[in-house]
Amino acid sequence: MVNIQSSYTVTPSEPTPEVRLFSLCEQIKLRTHAPSFYAYNPTNFDKINIHNLRDALSKALSIYYPFAGRLCWTQGGRWEIHCNAKGALLIEASCKGKTLEDLRDFVPNGLVTQLIPNIDYSAPLEDTPILAVQLTRFSCGGVTVGVAMCRGALDGTGGMRFINTWAKLARGEPLDESDQYPCHDRTELNSRKMSTGSEFSDKNGHDHSEYGTPPPWLGSLGTEDAKVAVEVMKLTGEQVKKLKMKATSTNGNGEMTKPFSSFEAIAGHLWKSVSKARYEGNSAQPTRLTTLVNCRNRLKPPLPPVYAGNAAFPTTTPTCTFGDLIENPVGFAATKVKGAIAKVDDEFVRSALEYIDNVKDMNLIRYNFHYPAKSVHKGPSKGNPNLFVVSWMNFSYEHADFGWGVPYYFGPVYMDAEGKAFCLNKPNGDGMVHVAISLDSAHMPAFKKIFYEDI
Repeated sequence: MVNIQSSYTVTPSEPTPEVRLFSLCEQIKLRTHAPSFYAYNPTNFDKINIHNLRDALSKALSIYYPFAGRLCWTQGGRWEIHCNAKGALLIEASCKGKTLEDLRDFVPNGLVTQLIPNIDYSAPLEDTPILAVQLTRFSCGGVTVGVAMCRGALDGTGGMRFINTWAKLARGEPLDESDQYPCHDRTELNSRKMSTGSEFSDKNGHDHSEYGTPPPWLGSLGTEDAKVAVEVMKLTGEQVKKLKMKATSTNGNGEMTKPFSSFEAIAGHLWKSVSKARYEGNSAQPTRLTTLVNCRNRLKPPLPPVYAGNAAFPTTTPTCTFGDLIENPVGFAATKVKGAIAKVDDEFVRSALEYIDNVKDMNLIRYNFHYPAKSVHKGPSKGNPNLFVVSWMNFSYEHADFGWGVPYYFGPVYMDAEGKAFCLNKPNGDGMVHVAISLDSAHMPAFKKIFYEDI
């Protein structure tokens, strides 16, 4: 059991601009917070000073001042960031009688979910902090830092830069120019600035089905007490190489393809494995894979590398069937993933912004994007044929050293939506990848068996 010991509202250490920031990209995200945590090896408790952590956070918020603000509603069910310096939430907690080893490979459920701040979403949007952090001490001397960042304000890349800047300030090290001057100009992702009309949607044929209703579950009803199970699958560097070679050798039609990235090969393998685990003789069941793409370097001209907002756009594969994925080699699925990522270029992003700008029901887009498809059957959904895979690979979390050493683990905290997966790799160069995945508990045993056997 995690016990809260103290709670602080941390405001910027210096006066900050009181402005309102709006981005169309951020409208498709939820007001909820993306939870993650960092685990640190046992150390001397005296080295972990909550006041030093709080002072460093205050300084970091004077640089990343939007994260000390609040979302507020504007017209059409949209929101903007009001930079009002209301502050971030910092919590100090303890977990007595437990060690980090009790977290069971950091599977994101159970005790792990208590390691991040609990956000009260019944409170008005204007009263909900954009950033909340929890420091938890364990009996073994280890600590975790749980971070909750509002999806409607920043993405993983921007959040990682902020955490690393905060850690550097906590260590007492000087900041370089990129740390001191992040880009907060949200108009860089405002279609009213980027284009003059809907020409990109029309001319290039982007239908933006990624915001439409996903394929529904056509299979059996399942059971009323169906639960989501979460597991962390571990791939060695050799297994990742083998997957890439298998995917590259053929695209399903006997044709040679260009090499796949590790993420493309793993995502294709995941999609095929999950479809086989869900298979009930329903070869015609439609399915699609969704992922997120960081567009900072895909725009012309590119966004500044220090852009601190949300620049992650969703993209989807063409809709396939379970039969397509099961009967073809993994290169078939990986090719679909590769194509979905490749199409996110400058024109695609501009077209997507125009599409978002013209949407009437923003809540419907947010729902379609973030949640599994409803069943065609009446009543609660009993199945999901789709997969949402997010890459947290190459995140520079090794720089999140607050003075206690480099974190030895970084990952998601809870996954309550069926059919979602995160891919994470370690920064030590050994090539190992961890895949955290949530599935219907009835499908998880078959998936775990298929996942490794098919490699």
